[in-house]
Amino acid sequence: MDTKNPHLPMGYSPVPPGKLANVVTCLEMLEPPPTRPAPAGSLTVERWHSPSVEDYRDLFRRVGEDWMWVSRLLMAKEELAAILGDSGVEVYTLTDGRERLGLLELDFRKEGECELAFFGLVPEAIGGGSGRLLMNTAIGRAWEKPISRFWVHTCNFDSPAALPFYQRSGFKPYAVMVEVSDDPRLTGEMRRDAASHVPLIEVP
Repeated sequence: MDTKNPHLPMGYSPVPPGKLANVVTCLEMLEPPPTRPAPAGSLTVERWHSPSVEDYRDLFRRVGEDWMWVSRLLMAKEELAAILGDSGVEVYTLTDGRERLGLLELDFRKEGECELAFFGLVPEAIGGGSGRLLMNTAIGRAWEKPISRFWVHTCNFDSPAALPFYQRSGFKPYAVMVEVSDDPRLTGEMRRDAASHVPLIEVP
């Protein structure tokens, strides 16, 4: 993520109608942390080899729509298919053996680094240690490769539990960014009642 753009001025900066302003926190770990125990249970994490764009987007929406995940819904189908089929990208799912309950995507395409590109659970899987099970897989798999940096970004649209969870997992904040984008609830890419914690301001 580029953190070298010009700084915003001090004080309030107006956001155009129909846009959203999102505060993004970038975090990194530079060495493997001690392993945190995950509860035993019936859930497992499995590699998802070459998922179809349709199946991937279905899980992406189930996991992320309440947290304003929209990037992979807007991306051209051909571009997303190329990412999912790239040997430098690994996709995993949390499963109970019947359905997919969580999404983990690791991006190794930049030499010496791994980005935790996407990480999350469907609403009914939140709690009970499922996130720790998925994170232990993420950390273990990332540091199996010859990397020196594992990084992730989260934002104020995400669950309030996300940032402290990443920090407990061993990630440390190193930059804060502000992202301005179209509100996908106004452009039709996301249902209008999604992410109710983010105010919906109609365009005049």
